[in-house]
Amino acid sequence: MDKFRALQTFVAVAECAGFAAAARKLNMSPPAVTRYVSMLEEELGTRLFTRTTRTLNLTQAGERFLADSTRVLADLAEAEDAAVGSHGQIAGELRVTAPVLFGRMFVTPILAEFLAMHSQVTARTLFVDRNVNLIDEGLDVAVRIGELADSSLTATRCGWVRQAVFALPDYLDRNGRPAHPRDLAEHRVINAVAVSESSRWQFNDNGRTISVPVDPRVRMNTNDAVIEMVLAGQGIARLLSYQVARHLADGRLVPVLSRFEPPAMPIHVLHAEGRRTSARVRSFVDHIAGRIRADASLQEQQSK
Repeated sequence: MDKFRALQTFVAVAECAGFAAAARKLNMSPPAVTRYVSMLEEELGTRLFTRTTRTLNLTQAGERFLADSTRVLADLAEAEDAAVGSHGQIAGELRVTAPVLFGRMFVTPILAEFLAMHSQVTARTLFVDRNVNLIDEGLDVAVRIGELADSSLTATRCGWVRQAVFALPDYLDRNGRPAHPRDLAEHRVINAVAVSESSRWQFNDNGRTISVPVDPRVRMNTNDAVIEMVLAGQGIARLLSYQVARHLADGRLVPVLSRFEPPAMPIHVLHAEGRRTSARVRSFVDHIAGRIRADASLQEQQSK
């Protein structure tokens, strides 16, 4: 069995969710596609797909094998490029992950610029408010906010953001402005669970970290929804400074407890280490890091 061809066929079937569609993509006959997948399942001793007359789904083993196969094929492609001297070409698929709101506000326009400059590059994004494993997910580049755990990834620090507590001016006119973090106990709090589900918020009081309990009236799983709830005058919330920078700049929202903000959090762009980091990944990392460094809203080490 041609294992390279078998892996290509398996990945195509998984991505196309069907044997006939994969056959068209690979310019093969449907029986040949079916045969390759069957031989692969027989050699592995496990089913990779569950089949019905209407659907085709990966098994758990198939999902794991798909991640491994995608990574192997990508490594082989880059090895071939290096062998024939085309390692420096900017081409191929770029796979990027970032937090949801950061991805929409910053990564999307930066990625659009990069694609406009490099016509041979395609892209896939995964915007989620959790850290994902680049290797397991078959990703090339990640944007992370906060201190990093030790890992084998290469990290480029390119920005800073703050934790900002904010409210609608009208809400503060009606309910008073908290002078100290402990005063939050007297206010309606809206908690962004995408940031933290903790019932305690951390602050900095003259160089000393303090933790105050909060009893949220509303817990919301998206940061956009938190902002909308605060704009409706329903309470006080806390997000990262870039997420509300526009509303603070135009005065629709105002900062609260700025004197007690904890230290700023770094922004890093990460990619996997390796002797053959592709020109595509190197070029995008340089591009996005430069654009982040040039954005004043992402360079906020100190409260204003």
